[in-house]
Amino acid sequence: MTAKVIDGKLFAANVRAQVQVQVAKLREEHGIQPGLAVVLVGEDPASQVYVRNKHASTLEVGMASFEHRLAMDTTEAELLALVQALNADPAVHGILVQLPLPAHLNSDLIINSIDPAKDVDGFHISNVGLLGTGQKSMVPCTPLGCLMMLRDHHGSLAGLNAVVVGRSNIVGKPMAQLLLGDSCTVTIAHSRTKDLAAVCRGADILVAAVGRPEMITGDFVKPGATVIDVGINRIERDGRAKLVGDVHYESAAAVAGAITPVPGGVGPMTIACLLANTLTACCRAKGLAEPEGLTA
Repeated sequence: MTAKVIDGKLFAANVRAQVQVQVAKLREEHGIQPGLAVVLVGEDPASQVYVRNKHASTLEVGMASFEHRLAMDTTEAELLALVQALNADPAVHGILVQLPLPAHLNSDLIINSIDPAKDVDGFHISNVGLLGTGQKSMVPCTPLGCLMMLRDHHGSLAGLNAVVVGRSNIVGKPMAQLLLGDSCTVTIAHSRTKDLAAVCRGADILVAAVGRPEMITGDFVKPGATVIDVGINRIERDGRAKLVGDVHYESAAAVAGAITPVPGGVGPMTIACLLANTLTACCRAKGLAEPEGLTA
């Protein structure tokens, strides 16, 4: 068996195109421009790349982009004051504080100071609780992107067995909640799960988000299963840097029915879903109908 490759770059381009159409419609019919504010503290190189990409993507779909780059020694009080100002700014519909923050700043305190309605990362404790109880929330971008791709591939997910390997607050737990919401039977596994391979082999949908390079091999995959690889790991192989997922791609692809590659799978969907969340937040703030297919 050779697995179908789920092309995240193409799927993300389609999501961005849908967002662009809806943003143009908002401006034309209501005179509204969705706005995303991104806050970066310090000089972390990876974070700078992410913020630059988010800024470019935001402008590309016709949204307003507000960048706030703060010094490494920014105090907690200063950062909280900025977040409160953004909460109160009617031109800002989405707020994202780029993680990780410098060690002297309390990430939970900062994230939970964001207005939950503007929390387009979906990390605020209120949004976590709303998602966990099946209520309308802002949904974390990476799990939302995975859900969109799974719905597109399978149609209905009802009744399928899903295993999520990884229990992080950012991916594993919200992914499980979203799959439950679509009527899957869900198991959350992790690196300490007994006989992990056997647990994974029971999955019609296998989501790898454990943060260990190529940990999930073909032996973990049920024939014909859909494998979603959330991992992004930089390793050295044959003296060269290489980007790999949490799944050993070649062996898994020989067994699976469909699989996301790394790179080019889940990664591009994260920014696309950030834009979708900002659009959704704007529509909710203005009491307008949410665009279909762009949220959970």
